[in-house]
Amino acid sequence: MQDYYKVLGVSHTASAAEIRCAYRKKAKILHPDITHRDSDEFRELLEAYQTLSDLKSRALFDQSFAFRGGSASSGTTKGKQTFDYRIWLLSRDDDESRAKLIMYDLTHGMEDSAVQEFKRMNMSRRNFRLSRWFGHEEFMDYGYILAEELVLRREYYDAVILLDQIIKMEWKFHYFKFFFEEVEDFTRHILLNNLEGSLNDEMAIDAWERALDLNLGKKCDSAVLMKMADAYSRIGDLNTAQTCRATAVQL
Repeated sequence: MQDYYKVLGVSHTASAAEIRCAYRKKAKILHPDITHRDSDEFRELLEAYQTLSDLKSRALFDQSFAFRGGSASSGTTKGKQTFDYRIWLLSRDDDESRAKLIMYDLTHGMEDSAVQEFKRMNMSRRNFRLSRWFGHEEFMDYGYILAEELVLRREYYDAVILLDQIIKMEWKFHYFKFFFEEVEDFTRHILLNNLEGSLNDEMAIDAWERALDLNLGKKCDSAVLMKMADAYSRIGDLNTAQTCRATAVQL
């Protein structure tokens, strides 16, 4: 039986975030658009990812793999830990340590803690940016996973802030490449379906204004401007609302 963990290059105790990140990294190497042929390796990679990214199918795979003589553990034995990296990070309050705490929690099965710390830092620190403390590949992979976790918890404003950083970094480094359409579609969906009614109008307007700088297409920009017009109308700024509607019609 094929070991899907080995296919992805992760341990049997890998977190969901590590599995998603490993899949994206390997897919960028094995994607048919790169190899210019139908790739058995890519199909195998996709099958492994689809199995291990779903909790139920992963549990069934683990049971079956163990039954056939495989191992559901990493196979390594570690000595007693004398230094707890997470506790050390928790004891520090500088931006770099808090950013690394967020990523540590995200990749060690503590997604709720990662989300809450990211929200806290966005609220308490001006211009807090995860991208300052990580290489662009690491930030974009794990940053996108964090954005997904934020959306699962209906933290839409913070997701937009993070996606804004990811998209702008993609313009500089072209790292996502084959997955960038997925990132853009994800961002559009949040902007057009999740903000209105979930945030107060001022926060929604701020998120929509960010979106207008992301080159998400005229259709998206027009829809965003119409939503901004409605929000400005609700808060009593009729002149700005009229300007937004007029601009939307011109696109």
